[in-house]
Amino acid sequence: MSETVLLVGGGGREHAIARALAPDCDLYACASNRNPGIAALAEGFETISETAAEDIVAYAESVGATLAIVGPESGLAAGVADALDEAGIYTFGPQAAEARIETDKAFQRQFMRDEEIPGNPDFATFDDTEAACDYIDDYDGDLAVKPAGLTGGKGVKVIGDQVTPAEAKAYLRDSDYERVVLEERLVGEEFTIQAFVADGEFRVSPAVQDHKRAYEGDEGPNTGGMGSYTDVSPSLPFMADGDYEAAVEVIEAVVEALPEYKGILYGQFMLTTEGPKVIEFNARFGDPEAMNTLPVLETPFIDVLTAAREGESLPELDFTEAATVCKYAVPEGYPTDPEAGAEITVEVDEDAGALLFYASVDDREDGLYTTTSRSFAVVGVADSITEAEELAEDALADAGEGFHIRHDIGTAALVQRRIDHMAELRGE
Repeated sequence: MSETVLLVGGGGREHAIARALAPDCDLYACASNRNPGIAALAEGFETISETAAEDIVAYAESVGATLAIVGPESGLAAGVADALDEAGIYTFGPQAAEARIETDKAFQRQFMRDEEIPGNPDFATFDDTEAACDYIDDYDGDLAVKPAGLTGGKGVKVIGDQVTPAEAKAYLRDSDYERVVLEERLVGEEFTIQAFVADGEFRVSPAVQDHKRAYEGDEGPNTGGMGSYTDVSPSLPFMADGDYEAAVEVIEAVVEALPEYKGILYGQFMLTTEGPKVIEFNARFGDPEAMNTLPVLETPFIDVLTAAREGESLPELDFTEAATVCKYAVPEGYPTDPEAGAEITVEVDEDAGALLFYASVDDREDGLYTTTSRSFAVVGVADSITEAEELAEDALADAGEGFHIRHDIGTAALVQRRIDHMAELRGE
């Protein structure tokens, strides 16, 4: 019997999920925006807010959904997985209590401390802005300043990198966050590992390096992610033997400490001279990281969902031995002053090894246009990072006017800088 799956969410991450599921099930989707890529793959698409749990349950029941998957963190925080589970529709995504590992950074750090999860940096939490500012003054070293709640990847300010101590304190006073977490600044190279989790088991995917900064050379403000890359192996070129495995051990410790967790557990790590340290955990696929990993997943994704629902052992995951490079096209001025309304005319020859993923677009009668958020991404898949980068660049050559793209992502020069950086930190 074919499964009927409801996908919640309408971004690039969800387009990647839809691509992975659609060949093997009857797919339906709902989101606050109509993603044309998802709509083309789905049997039906409804415009529903990702946080409207009751409406989502009603739609799931109306289409006879036997499974569901919640893409964005906003839906998880709003208890959408709780509501779907309660309605008898198994949802591959954590309920709100377990999703706190992402949605509440203060809880996340205290959980790691209480459960003795390795890789936890020095930290302190505050609900008093002036006390946090005093801590900045007294701390011997640089700090990362993090709002405790969700900020879409754009709320963190790092002293010694993005801001001075005085600017960090001004940021806190101007923002008036209810709670903040101050953490020791971690120095090294960032990477992500996404794990598929259910019933106390987990399976991991290849490491990804995301690029948050808006401009080439890792300059400018943080964004939701401008692009990312993977290598042919599960590891990345700047990682030494054992680094990937050490990060997986951290994920294993989290899964053991959260036996009710189900869905994707995304570990974002900083590779330091002391090994991987945890920057944060997310309770869902990354965006753009889902677009790197799901296209090379050879194991049917639906098999993971059905095994999780039935309480069976999760299938071993097979990934194509290929490198991927993802590059986002975003509206000019993104993220601080984005200009909407540019027409999207890009066409991708997928037989040539590049894939197109739509994110936030305005689907009008006369075509697709940019909104104020990330517009679309192109992923090159090839036998090396260099070849994958070239495929992505070729596909973006006709993107047209009104877009900003980080062309340096996945280039040999950028990857070599990562390698050299880690070698310098290690004293090699």
